[in-house]
Amino acid sequence: MAEAKAHDAIVIGGGLVGWSTAYRLARAGLGVAVVDRADPGQATAAGAGIISPGTTFRPLPAFYPLSKAAVAYYPTMLAELAEDGETETGYEEVGCLFLARDEAETALLPETLAIMTQRRDDGVANIGDLAIVDGTTARSLFPPLAEFPAAIHLSGAARVDGRLLRDSLRRAAEKRGAVAVTGTAEPAIAGDRAVGVLLDGRLVPADHVVIAGGAWSNDLGDLLGITLPIEPQRGQIIHLELPGADTGRWPILQGYFEHYLLTFRPNRIVIGATRETGSGYDVRMTAGGVQRVLSEGLALAPGLATATIAEIRIGLRPMTPDGYPVIGRAPGFANVYLCTGHGPSGLQLGPISGAAVASLIHGVATEIDLSAFGPERFQS
Repeated sequence: MAEAKAHDAIVIGGGLVGWSTAYRLARAGLGVAVVDRADPGQATAAGAGIISPGTTFRPLPAFYPLSKAAVAYYPTMLAELAEDGETETGYEEVGCLFLARDEAETALLPETLAIMTQRRDDGVANIGDLAIVDGTTARSLFPPLAEFPAAIHLSGAARVDGRLLRDSLRRAAEKRGAVAVTGTAEPAIAGDRAVGVLLDGRLVPADHVVIAGGAWSNDLGDLLGITLPIEPQRGQIIHLELPGADTGRWPILQGYFEHYLLTFRPNRIVIGATRETGSGYDVRMTAGGVQRVLSEGLALAPGLATATIAEIRIGLRPMTPDGYPVIGRAPGFANVYLCTGHGPSGLQLGPISGAAVASLIHGVATEIDLSAFGPERFQS
């Protein structure tokens, strides 16, 4: 991108959402560039994603149709990536234990099981076989687990490594002609259209511009004169290694609580995560955050006390006031699109969101209803 070359589209933001958008555009035959500043705290780089809306209980009516479509889209995307020679995504169906830690929570399991069963029967993927199991069975599936009375086992729950998936999308897009650039970009506007982006002050022409800047998207909204109330929420996530343990098929741990555990081959265990609203762009590791994550994780699985702390990742989730992402055309602009604000669900919702924006750009009807996610809802 040394020359001021025109592109069909330029995506600002090189996380999972940005590269998901770029990959769909590249597969459609469009020339696309992705510009990223490589800011510390990018949510994709920190995240390990649970791809299982059947275990999520968020009181947001439009969340489930989108998450249902998102999980259904994953096999399509993975098959396309495999066609392009990319299979290292960290995606695997490993199952989930939805834990009850005491008698009160155990009493809730039948109702929770009924909800999960209804979701599966309604066509929500990544649920699979469902059963209430006792604590002994649960510990046979996840040996370090505490002695809890019961759990719901879902056989089809999946997880993904955000870094691996992003990098696979990037390589596949580049094979189809996409260009990756490190730098600072902002939309270059003439009237009601973007004529491209200013890349470190130099105009690079483009027919379409996509803002997928995660927690930094609000600044780009200000440049367009639109309200984009996205704020960073810090998450501290701890990666452990348990030498000698084959953790790759251990199920995800969730329950009536916010923290979670999941594993990757060969012996990686991930404990997540803090939800530090009001953190700003502070990406420090804090004593309180680490203590909280470790305490919650070891309360669920005390057998991990001898594990090695391999790394601690810090991510800034892009949060909106209503908890919904921002997906659609920027108000007042004919060729500027927004795909951001996915909060804690970026690894689950990012690929389908990018595909939806790519469809808008190349004139193909989207298969999902985007009305709840339009940016116009924030404009006064």
